[in-house]
Amino acid sequence: MHNGKRFSLDEIINVQSLQEIQNKFSEATGIAAVTVDANGAPVTKPSKFTDFCCYVRSFPDGFERCKACDDRGGRNAMEKQRPVVYHCHSGLTDFAAPIIVQNEYVGALLAGQVVLPNPDFDAKQEMFSRLLPLGMDKEILSELFDKIAIIPEHRLQAAADLLHLMANYIVEMSATNLVQKQLMAELKAKSELQNLLRAAELKALQAQINPHFLFNALNTIARLSLLEGAERTQEVVHSLSALLRTNLRDMEEMRTLQQEIKSIEDYLSIQQVRFGDRIQATIEIQPELMKISVPALSLQPLVENAIIHGLEPKKEGGHIYISGYVANNNIIIRVSDTGVGIPQERMGAILKSEKRSSKGHLTGIGLINVHQRIQHYFGEQYGLRIESKVGEGTEVYLSLPNVS
Repeated sequence: MHNGKRFSLDEIINVQSLQEIQNKFSEATGIAAVTVDANGAPVTKPSKFTDFCCYVRSFPDGFERCKACDDRGGRNAMEKQRPVVYHCHSGLTDFAAPIIVQNEYVGALLAGQVVLPNPDFDAKQEMFSRLLPLGMDKEILSELFDKIAIIPEHRLQAAADLLHLMANYIVEMSATNLVQKQLMAELKAKSELQNLLRAAELKALQAQINPHFLFNALNTIARLSLLEGAERTQEVVHSLSALLRTNLRDMEEMRTLQQEIKSIEDYLSIQQVRFGDRIQATIEIQPELMKISVPALSLQPLVENAIIHGLEPKKEGGHIYISGYVANNNIIIRVSDTGVGIPQERMGAILKSEKRSSKGHLTGIGLINVHQRIQHYFGEQYGLRIESKVGEGTEVYLSLPNVS
């Protein structure tokens, strides 16, 4: 990589995905944002930068000070291993969320360009004292400064924590893809390739949490932070944090069914905030089944597809049922929905390849991966079976051996 570093931000991350998340964040919160690399240089286009900051950055000295300030803010966040709120060189309030890959600082998400309501700090006079010596016009500075949003610190801190979580998810996903490519290129001729590829496929499945869901979760949380107190927002952030932490950091090849159900509950709690009463969920698993081992991340793709492709297209929404039981000496996990159903001509292709709908969405995302991994671990007689009727709903049966 560069300068003795193992990772470079623009090499390991899909900048377009990060740009989209950054743009969604700024649209939902009204807070400006930009992403910089480990040296403070921008890697994304600024989102909703204020006219004030654009004016300051139009001066060479102002731009250099902004870049140096961005670098200091990012490194401060890196040292503290968490988002930090600080005053920029112009006296505005910013925050920096570090992007850390395998304990290495590769950059930061910077946002803010706002003023905090602080009667003990005259931000405007502080701004004049810092910028007028650079030859900037006082009247222009004053006019543009008066347009800057005044935002309470708790809202800014909540936004910092959220953006930090989302950015590091994308970075972890990109780093996983990079490692997977390196493994495939360097170890293709070795006899252990199959086992290594299985591990890489498992990591790739971690990264398949639908970005559509992440963007909607981001908008949901941002809107809640603007419209109500912190209690509900905290619950949603906690669920999202637990979900991503489990799927990204604590993931092993096999987990207990109880751990899988906990991830599903976190996922559903976020979706139910987004959809409200449109989506209802019922989970009924026989208690003695909760200790069985299942391939990690086996259930979430089933629930996610039920919501996105089954219930979301219905204006009135519907119900998801998750049940577990023993039948014919097999363990069956059933995920059903009362959604729009799947046309018969598409049923046969779902467990063979991932097909795209007319809107470009993957209609079988994750399902083929779950099916193949179950067969890999337990044999071809196990896996997924799908039944569906258009207009009535879909049932997905996951079968496992009963080894108790």
